[in-house]
Amino acid sequence: MFARKPIHKESVPGALAKAERYRLLHEPGEAVSICHDILDVDPDNRAALVTLVLALTDEIPEDRRAFAEALEVAKRLPSEYDRAYYAGICWERRAKSKHRRGGHGVQSHVYEWLVHALHLFEEAERFQAPGNDDAVLRWNACVRYLERHKELGPHPEEVAEPISSE
Repeated sequence: MFARKPIHKESVPGALAKAERYRLLHEPGEAVSICHDILDVDPDNRAALVTLVLALTDEIPEDRRAFAEALEVAKRLPSEYDRAYYAGICWERRAKSKHRRGGHGVQSHVYEWLVHALHLFEEAERFQAPGNDDAVLRWNACVRYLERHKELGPHPEEVAEPISSE
């Protein structure tokens, strides 16, 4: 068996640039690996944590564990804004990925996950810095998605039918 090798702390900026490049090349697995290498030598590196969350959400369509791992990484982010905003992105990307895959009964799950993302973006908005409207932009993107996809809606409440055999 082979052992992983640690990177040097001074190589972190270059490694971050590579991770972002791999995401842009649609190779999120490479970006995830690089982010883990960075976090091994610099566990609180905000840029690596953010890139890791985004790379993991890129993997949601192919890897069922990616969503849960992305949420766990988002909890490690340093500010309340970051934690809410990136958790919102996790839920939004999970919903849109599920919607693209389709399947029986996904409409209510997708709707509920997007609503959860909206709540998280609203929470992030309370903590945003002046001039940072990223949470508002994500909110609006989710609202527009719901407007375009009228088939999405809350799960209909189960109504108990009276027993007619008595």
